[in-house]
Amino acid sequence: MATVYLYDTTLRDGAQAEGVAFSLEDKLHLTRCLDELGLDYIEGGWPNATNEKDCEFFRRAQALTLRQARLVAFGSTRRKNIAAADDSNLNYLLAAETAVVTIFGKSWDLHVTEVLGTSREENLRMIEDSVAYLKGHGREVIYDAEHFFDGYRARPEYALETLRAAARGGADWIVLCDTNGGTMPWEIEAAIRAAQRTVEVPLGIHAHNDAGLGVANTLVAVRAGVQQVQGTMNGYGERCGNANFCQVIPNLKLKLGYECVGEEQLQQLTALSRLISELANLPPDDRQGYVGASAFAHKGGAHIDGVLKTQGRAFEHVPPEVVGNRRRLLLSEQSGTSTIVAKLENLVPGLDKRDPVVAQLLAEVKEREFEGYQFEGADASFELLAQRLLRQYEPPFNLKAFRVIVERREDGRMYSEATLKMDVHGSECHTVAEGDGPVHALDRALRKALREFYPHLDEIQLTDYKVRVLDSRAGTAARVRVLIESSDRERTWGTCGVSHNIIEASWEALADSFDYGLRGQNEGNET
Repeated sequence: MATVYLYDTTLRDGAQAEGVAFSLEDKLHLTRCLDELGLDYIEGGWPNATNEKDCEFFRRAQALTLRQARLVAFGSTRRKNIAAADDSNLNYLLAAETAVVTIFGKSWDLHVTEVLGTSREENLRMIEDSVAYLKGHGREVIYDAEHFFDGYRARPEYALETLRAAARGGADWIVLCDTNGGTMPWEIEAAIRAAQRTVEVPLGIHAHNDAGLGVANTLVAVRAGVQQVQGTMNGYGERCGNANFCQVIPNLKLKLGYECVGEEQLQQLTALSRLISELANLPPDDRQGYVGASAFAHKGGAHIDGVLKTQGRAFEHVPPEVVGNRRRLLLSEQSGTSTIVAKLENLVPGLDKRDPVVAQLLAEVKEREFEGYQFEGADASFELLAQRLLRQYEPPFNLKAFRVIVERREDGRMYSEATLKMDVHGSECHTVAEGDGPVHALDRALRKALREFYPHLDEIQLTDYKVRVLDSRAGTAARVRVLIESSDRERTWGTCGVSHNIIEASWEALADSFDYGLRGQNEGNET
């Protein structure tokens, strides 16, 4: 089977997505990560007179030692009516000192006449001259035929003539771009066949996702014979984004059989997807194929029963581990006894689903979910509930009372103070702490009470806090659900609390979080 080369443009095209902004350090770090994934090309940015960050990136990137990937500088063809050697943008590309350069040019005559304001003939010269100039300086040149599919639809012969111009200039690759992202898969294939008859240069595909077809169009293009695939991690990009490498790569390897990355590299995919979300300061897309937190999450009782009986094959198209993800069995009002038994496997190995305690726990879960609890994202709260019911539970602390005061002082700032009375291993603790808000104050007061007894307490950190109003029609008297995510050096866990009082709901989730975290540390200390 022919080789497919992976060309990542997360750092350039992906950074053009609304809400995405990578710092210089982010880009350098991600370059190393993308290289470890096994990509062939990494497009670092567009160095030019108005983009100092990308110019500095390419200066700093010269010190990187990449295992496989080749770093690419991106730009455009020369401007109209000047010599390529006099075009500052082309010379910025050379100054980036990358072995590979990508330039885009116009394939759609609408852009030639209405956007560039030049003639079709001059546009062909711009393409050929620019490619030839960069080739003359020893660069591998990738030519991106921008708007190729729209141009082919509007004026086929001219769109193909732009490819001939790039080939005459000596382009090493010609990449066909669905820049507006609205082309149908069968149109993609027909246009590629025409391009293959027109030039002998190897072809690539660059698909946007405006019609939701970025991944599909990319796979169709590969089946039609293109050898280079461009995309971005998490599908970030202009408007609706680009072809998503988090789906493209596993589909190429697992479904179409291309050895584009190694098995161990593919197992890094989920972690890298989430790292890029973090650096982009965007929430991860939990429903993203292959790498999303929900990609292998099962909620329906019948589904879970089938998953358990077939090691996942009944309801999973691939094993989650091959892309570094994991299977999750969700607890809800739709759960059955098989779900409960599977969730309790670590606590009570070999538990029979006909055991009365299983039915009792299932009834308790459904009753609590009716009240507004949600255990899908609160596995730790479920485990604690189960341990209490199974009488396997000795809490690390017991609350006697708490009080929270919120006041606005003369300086106009808001202050929160929490007072806790607790029993810790038979010792009564009475602590007071201030915080930025009432939950922060409770967190600090709780830490102050427990630190003497649990020296590893500071490893537990709250990483996310969410509040959901359960019945907005009740107004300020509505019941709320608080979900807290916490982590230490090795684990991440979720807890929840429900109450008409947001402070009480927060305390319940916070206390469960510390309870679970300290229990895990105690178990680790005992072994």
